[in-house]
Amino acid sequence: MPKFTEEALDTWRKPASETEEQKISNAIAMIKDAINAHETLKTKSIEFIVQGSYGNNTNIKLDSDIDICAMLKDTFYSEYREGATKTDYGFTDGTNSFSDYKKLVIEALIKKFGTEHIIVGNKAIEIKSNTYRVKADVVPAFQFRNYKQDKGNNSNNFVEGIKFISSTSDVIVNYPKVHTVNGISKNTNTQRKFKRAVRLYKRIRNKMIEDGLPIPKCISSFLIEGLLWNTPNSTFTNATTWNELLKNSIIFIYNNTNEEAKCKEWGEVSEHFYLFHSGRKWKREDVTSFLTQMWNYLEYNK
Repeated sequence: MPKFTEEALDTWRKPASETEEQKISNAIAMIKDAINAHETLKTKSIEFIVQGSYGNNTNIKLDSDIDICAMLKDTFYSEYREGATKTDYGFTDGTNSFSDYKKLVIEALIKKFGTEHIIVGNKAIEIKSNTYRVKADVVPAFQFRNYKQDKGNNSNNFVEGIKFISSTSDVIVNYPKVHTVNGISKNTNTQRKFKRAVRLYKRIRNKMIEDGLPIPKCISSFLIEGLLWNTPNSTFTNATTWNELLKNSIIFIYNNTNEEAKCKEWGEVSEHFYLFHSGRKWKREDVTSFLTQMWNYLEYNK
């Protein structure tokens, strides 16, 4: 018999509670108000992108912190197909400095929340939680335009991402909107089981940690979502129970991550970067170790 009943798993696959949802909404509204009220920032074109588990609708109880990007669109970074430059598109150098923009965002958040509630990290600005709102990470970024697939110098034909520079001078490019669209598509194509499975994996991981198992710290929500993204849709749609879905997905992911050749082409959900590469915090061995622990924890051998 599996460790957990179908009734228990069916509860775990659900998103955060209404109370948590309200605290998330409160945090998002306060962050937008803070930046939109700033004397300088209110004159700029800024789009707010909710990222991470909440933005992708895979958040669970006790995992409802939010990650929100304040993307400046007045100035953007860009990359082009081989042989093309900004001149071909009629672009000129922008007037905004990223470091200055980040300082302004920090200034706006401190004014709204108070210095004691703000922690400036390497990549994000953390806003501490209280009884009214969840913890939030605010990432100042510039819009990033990827023109690599454009062949006709069409300034509107780009894949939109974000780009920012960490405090340690690392340059980070992400595609949160593409990630969201791809996740929605896979969820639709798997009878809405993809995101539910992500929540199940995350809840089980958390339960394993609570029960004292030495789970690798690198087994993040992002990694779990990426592993299930690369799992065939049929694994989701053919399963008639949650335990069957868990069992079959663990087997597939394990069998395809125990050798580099089998998963070297796996992409993250945005499909703009490989899930496994030298710069990642995780390795294939971490994944197979976790899956072995998870399989035994769920008592699928009994």
